[in-house]
Amino acid sequence: MTLASKSKFLAIAALAAQMAASVAWIEPASAEDLHVGVTTCAGSTCHGAVQPLKNSGVAQNEYITWQRKDRHAKAYEMLLGERSKRIAANLGLKDAHTSEICLDCHADNVPNELRGRQFQISDGVGCEACHGGSQRWLGPHVAAVASIAELHKIGLYPTEDPVARAKLCLACHFGDDKRFVTHRIMGAGHPRMSFELNTFTQIQPAHYVLDDNYRKRKVAASGVQTWAIGQALALSTVMGQLQEAKRQKPGPFPELVFYDCYACHHPLSNVRWESRASTGLGPGVVRFNDANALMLRVIAQRLAPEIATGLNDQVLALHQAMAEGKGDVSESARRVKANADALTQRFAAHSFDREDIRALMRGLVGAGLANDFSDYAGAEQATMALASLTQSLRSANDLNEQQFNALKAALDQCYAATASQDAYRSEEFIKALRSFQQAMAPS
Repeated sequence: MTLASKSKFLAIAALAAQMAASVAWIEPASAEDLHVGVTTCAGSTCHGAVQPLKNSGVAQNEYITWQRKDRHAKAYEMLLGERSKRIAANLGLKDAHTSEICLDCHADNVPNELRGRQFQISDGVGCEACHGGSQRWLGPHVAAVASIAELHKIGLYPTEDPVARAKLCLACHFGDDKRFVTHRIMGAGHPRMSFELNTFTQIQPAHYVLDDNYRKRKVAASGVQTWAIGQALALSTVMGQLQEAKRQKPGPFPELVFYDCYACHHPLSNVRWESRASTGLGPGVVRFNDANALMLRVIAQRLAPEIATGLNDQVLALHQAMAEGKGDVSESARRVKANADALTQRFAAHSFDREDIRALMRGLVGAGLANDFSDYAGAEQATMALASLTQSLRSANDLNEQQFNALKAALDQCYAATASQDAYRSEEFIKALRSFQQAMAPS
């Protein structure tokens, strides 16, 4: 490493450290507040109204929305199904619904001493799993005597902040020091982990109304900012876990969950390998799943080109270290993480405008046409990204009906091309991207 590049990396690392020091949020699963149970929120005059209440600052039917429409409410129930029973048996567990390894993500699995009298583990991923144990903040919240900022200081988790939300969601939808879906768990039958913050936010049945009242009280990040932050923190989270000694398995095989599933999992009759300059790897090699890095590279090229070059080089080095033993995996991961954390801070402070959104669209399409999304995971992330960006333009009234319909039709082709992970063909996805490129052209 040259002196100039070393100095540049140290500056990026310092920015990442500054970000880490400035964020003092404690995620609900790690905090020490008592969880009193979802029924505490379920009163008809609190959040349990059957219909949204008129002339109220909040809808007040949030509990009903969660109970009837939100998959998180059914997370524990999934552990009682046949698939979960099979996974548990394959892993040598007595059963899924009593095993910590399953409950940690499928329920609000806080220690027994932090469970109130009305707490029920069978409630699944309930209110306090995301908003934090309410022992300290419930009273001031009900009495409406504290601001949102004051409630945050006494344990209410800031889910409205996209950085905090990304950290919270990724703890289960990828993993953290406590909860982690390994390749062994997936081999036992668990689905592949796939996550994109803005898409998953949008498909959630909203239990809030994003109106002027909300904007006065809370952060209201745009969809494109949420997407960008989600990509940066997803890559940072992966890199953090990759450095953990407990993720380095003994024996001939590493922890394979960090690798692209479809480098191995496809019929031998389906020859899927295609050359990608960004990996520096040849055929027949298992490779790191770099889908988030691909998205982040496009965003960095637009908003932080001075970081983008280093990020590209460091991801390339990581590929070669993980696949061919050329270099130190942990050191490469540390460098990629520092860049991702620095970009998170940059994105959190940036107001994404229409030109940014259109440039990001062009960047994603360009990367796809250059065959960067030959792997399914990259195409999947790119599809969700283009959908988020399209909706952001729509929300900004920057698309007329004809333009929106043209982009939507092209998006439908992208979704069709990525509908089956087993049947994915990069040429079909590239064809869909060409349609999207044409739809982007000024009418």
